[in-house]
Amino acid sequence: MRILLIVYDNASVLHSFPIGLGYIAAILKKNGYNVEIYSQDKEHYPEDHLTQYLNENKFDVVGVSFIAGYYQYRKMLSISKAINASVNRPFYMVGGHGPTPDPIFFLKKLQADAAVMGEGEETVIELLNCLSEKKSLTQVKGIAFREDNTVIINERRHLIKDIDSIPFPAYELFPMDYYRLKIPHYVGANTFSFQIISGRGCKFKCTFCYRMDQGFRPRCNESIIEEIKLLKKNYRITDIGFSDELLMSSAERTISLCEDFIKADLNITWACNGRLNYARPEVLNVMKKAGCKFINYGIESMDNQVLKNMKKGLTVDQVLKGIENTMEAEITPNLNIIFGNIGDNRETLEKGVELLLKYEDGNTFRTIRPVTPYPGCPLFYHAIEKGLIKDCEDFYENKHVNSDLLSVNFTDLTDDEFYQCLLEANTKLIKNSYSKRMQVALEQTQALYLERDASFRGFRVNN
Repeated sequence: MRILLIVYDNASVLHSFPIGLGYIAAILKKNGYNVEIYSQDKEHYPEDHLTQYLNENKFDVVGVSFIAGYYQYRKMLSISKAINASVNRPFYMVGGHGPTPDPIFFLKKLQADAAVMGEGEETVIELLNCLSEKKSLTQVKGIAFREDNTVIINERRHLIKDIDSIPFPAYELFPMDYYRLKIPHYVGANTFSFQIISGRGCKFKCTFCYRMDQGFRPRCNESIIEEIKLLKKNYRITDIGFSDELLMSSAERTISLCEDFIKADLNITWACNGRLNYARPEVLNVMKKAGCKFINYGIESMDNQVLKNMKKGLTVDQVLKGIENTMEAEITPNLNIIFGNIGDNRETLEKGVELLLKYEDGNTFRTIRPVTPYPGCPLFYHAIEKGLIKDCEDFYENKHVNSDLLSVNFTDLTDDEFYQCLLEANTKLIKNSYSKRMQVALEQTQALYLERDASFRGFRVNN
């Protein structure tokens, strides 16, 4: 059976490695399936190229995985149109965060044949085995499928308990020279950077967050280290971006992982998503020693009641103390604030702005976006209950048209007042950011001409 996995183009100049598809490709290959990758992301192919490719190459199955975003939704409409227009249309399956909450809507909208709900490694093998043996798909847990213009949703599949049993992503099938070119601002130009995950899921339950996995399942330290060594050896990777939801799942786990990094003498730099309630000196110091350069923190609000409303599991005091601790450990913190949660108002927004202004470092461009209640998260169902959203179709077709625009207004502000607040807030943040960058550029200029700084490499715009 010949399978084509599509990595769609999200309009970035450089793309991150598609970790989910990498795992699916690995498990397919392990089970003897012939897997090929269609790299629309790297090549920026138009959709008609995909139709032509499917016409000229016979595949039994084509698969796409996508997340829940306005761009991704509209991209999937055009990708699906291209697939469905092919002369030798293969069996078409979709998966990922996007279709999982409402597979009926997506299967009908995309005219796909099946949707893999949740983790796909075990499900996709059973699905393809049934297709190969021409058996009914009703026995495959974790899928929804179309049959005679009706969508049948099967029983959900339990999560994979031992995620260390899953093979590493099938790196050899992907254009690794391309993916390693996307490097973060905190490392030098001679670095190759790459993204991996240290675990699946998250033990916190923020109301605005949609995830496929309940709870948190960490990979063992040995497996993570083995994968990093493989990436270093085969692709000369020297920086790792941990892109899972939360590497800092506990103080104990973080310290253990970092101590093993040090013992393994990995000699890498790395970044992760963190939690400010775990940002303690004893944790951060060992992270720094193990090579951590950057921690992305989801703060979301600087108001205790709003934090409580969203079930963030943080307090303002923990946020402030954690940021100070991170900076004292000489690790760069990235700070994220959103606006529009239940309880938000002009005053809570201003508190967030004040925080971002205080800790502006000139390296990261910080603005504040509205909260988006993606299908699958508690806030989405709250919006339906309150009559603010009708259903998944209403969300994607009418409400969620851009991540920087309102999809649902949970505040007491009118929409016009809401946008005026964001305009004023982000105007302050943008002016401050450019002021900081200008100051850095002027200091470089002074050093160049007054101190004859021969290390200067030209005036550049930092993107």
